[in-house]
Parts: sequence; C-alpha cells; structure tokens
Amino acid sequence: MNTTPWATPRRDDDALRDLRDPKGRPLLLSGGTVITGNPLTGDWQEADVLLGGSVIVGVGPGLLTAADDDDMIVVDCAGTLVLPAATDFTASGTGRTLTPGETADIAVLRLADEPGIPAGARPARGTHLDILVTGGQVRLWNGRRLDGAGTTTATAPQEAPAATPDHPYVGLWVDENEFIRQELLPDGRYDEARGDRPSAYQGRYWIDGNRIDYLDDLGFWAFGEFRDGTLHHAGYRFTRR
Repeated sequence: MNTTPWATPRRDDDALRDLRDPKGRPLLLSGGTVITGNPLTGDWQEADVLLGGSVIVGVGPGLLTAADDDDMIVVDCAGTLVLPAATDFTASGTGRTLTPGETADIAVLRLADEPGIPAGARPARGTHLDILVTGGQVRLWNGRRLDGAGTTTATAPQEAPAATPDHPYVGLWVDENEFIRQELLPDGRYDEARGDRPSAYQGRYWIDGNRIDYLDDLGFWAFGEFRDGTLHHAGYRFTRR
C-alpha cells in the first residue's frame, strides 16, 4: 500500500463487491490521516479506523496487522483525511469524535485535485468527499452513491422548507471553473452536478439571511454564505447563471 502523504487511494472492484455484501465482516479504513477530535486519543498522520457493525471498535496505527485474522474488509485510505462526518471542531467539548464505542459516522476526504478542472485554473490541491459512512454503512464510495446502500435517516432541524419561487437566491450557481453547478430549486431542494456527473449531490436547503444550510440526502450537513452576489461554499465561489 502506498502511504506517501499525497498517495491516491486504491478503489477496486473487489472492495466494492465486499462493501455491497459485507456479510457481517468488520470494516477497516486503513492508512489515512486520522483526525479523531478526541484530545485523549489524539490524531495520527497514518492510522486505521476499525468498524464493527454500527460502531467504531478501534482507532490507531497497527490495526491492519489483524486484517486477515479477523476477516476484515480493508479500504485503502492512503492520502486521505479520515474524520467525523458531523462535528464542530471549534466548539470545545461538543461534536462527534472517532472514539471506540461511538457510532460510526465517518467522512473520508480525498486530498486530490477535482477531475476535469484544468491544472492552471485552480489551486494545486483540493479535497472532495470520497467515502461517507453513516451508522457503520458505506453510503458514498469513490465520490459516488453506493448502489444498494440504504439512505440515512438524519432529522432536519425544522419542517420541510416552504416553496419560495421568488426568493432572490433561487436558481443556478456555478463555480469559477464551471465544474460544479448547484441549482437551488424553488421547492427547497438543491441539485448539484460535478463535471460529467449529473445530480452528484441532492438534498434540502434552508436560507436564513445570507447563510444557507444544506442537508444532503446522504445524511451530511454543509453550509455556505452569500456575500456581494457570490455564494461561498466548501472553499468554492459560485456566481449566478
């Protein structure tokens, strides 16, 4: 396994087949930079996260050595960040952590350039959501929805948004490289295309003043801000089309 800091994780058909039919086998996210959010356990530049069912059962380096003994499904996470799928690292003592015994809600962010964007038109490196695990189940694999995976049951903070066809922010927003096209629909849902992937992300959104909150159908939350006619979201800048 390539464990250099900017390695590209391996995504092969064998792992995908095992994830679609795990047969109760433990899942090991191996070789990534693990950000636990837990000051007691700390973080690792290269470590493993072991999942058993819906919970985290182990975190740290060296878990890979037991992979064959325990019949683990091993997912290569070299060159990625592995961190809680929903947390707030700015709030002391709150938010989820990658701690044994906690529910396995984990995001794996690939440290790589987005495909399809010319090298001279973007920063040298970026991140995108490569794998999403909620409740111990893989929902997103290699940036795409995992066929056969159930949907999450995250609860929204309020009733479904009322239709707002005349809201000034409703419409199509496009990033500077025209790679991401995010459409805010008048019924309170969004549809985001990336490159040649239509509807890569879909879900609900709420606008409060200049802030927009997203709840993706996969279960993760995100937010953005409207400033001077530009939507700032996840490190991107979007303008209206």
